Amino acid sequence: MPVRIIGMIGVAPPSGEATVHIIKGGISAPYLRSYAQAHDQAGFDLALVGYTASSAEGFLVAQYAAHHTERLGFLIAHRPGFVAPTLAARKIATFDHLTEGRIALHIIAGASDAEQEGDGDFAPKEARYRRAAEYIEVMKLAWTAPKRFDYSGTFYKVRGAKSDIQPFQKPHPLLFFGGSSDGALAMGSKHCDVFAMFGEPLAPTRQRIAEFRAQAAAHGRTPTFNMSFRPILGATEGAAWDRARRILASVQQPGDPTGFGNAKKPLDHSARRLLDFAAAGETHDERLWMPIAEATGAMGNTSCLVGTPEQVALALLEYYKLGIHSFLIRGFDPYEDTIDFGRELIPRLRARAAELDRAQAA
Repeated sequence: MPVRIIGMIGVAPPSGEATVHIIKGGISAPYLRSYAQAHDQAGFDLALVGYTASSAEGFLVAQYAAHHTERLGFLIAHRPGFVAPTLAARKIATFDHLTEGRIALHIIAGASDAEQEGDGDFAPKEARYRRAAEYIEVMKLAWTAPKRFDYSGTFYKVRGAKSDIQPFQKPHPLLFFGGSSDGALAMGSKHCDVFAMFGEPLAPTRQRIAEFRAQAAAHGRTPTFNMSFRPILGATEGAAWDRARRILASVQQPGDPTGFGNAKKPLDHSARRLLDFAAAGETHDERLWMPIAEATGAMGNTSCLVGTPEQVALALLEYYKLGIHSFLIRGFDPYEDTIDFGRELIPRLRARAAELDRAQAA
């Protein structure tokens, strides 16, 4: 299976050596345009457009970026509950047609109750996952129903709903989800296509894949998997580790530009898992480095792979062998790392994955 490479586009220039979050701080159209074009030219398949209760609106960000790129797709983080699912279905299908298939959705329920309340949503998290499940059901009906349909659930009720536009991608754009709670896994196993995970050691990753495949199989589904890492590259292994330690020192400083300092309180089950791995050891499987996850409370995709481009490509290939065929990679120097990944890392990973596929086919 060809490897899929996902990045993440920011909307305003960051400050400092170690940038953890890239979607806050207003918006700069020139920066967004050049950042999206850098992903396009670097060979990324998709770019994540993140979501917070204060950041620029993701669909408009992706629409603008799509207008200024040639082939890059956009993985738009989307929180069910703020617009009607029938409207969301038409919105997504419209974007899908106007870009000829350059959209995917990452369904998120929101890690923080406090942040959800900033957008007026006071439902507890487990209820948000149940609501998201109904939301996806209604969207899929709007995308596929040949005639008007009714739906009556706990959270949504529609009568005589119809969409004049179905998605360009059949049967619909890919639906990603993430999470480690029972509610997240129940929703994702039944309704989503790609299980997105933060980077964890190889052995527990193998176990998670097996468990989730079994859970999805109970619904007659065959999911695929995405894993997120922060590669920290160097011309030599020593240079990579030196850079990693400089980034960690920047994150740990009081008043650091990331806004975290030494915050270690996890917001959700996924973050708690990463902090447990960090407590078990700072390095796993030779290249997986956890101190930055520990320093930030495991927020913002902070599982790092440290080494030369060849070493990191080989580390990613070990996850590919387990069945992780999609990787979200971004750096702490967001713009320059995007260019560096396109020059040094992505070609190596694609070549190694293709070699492995040919060997398995033979």
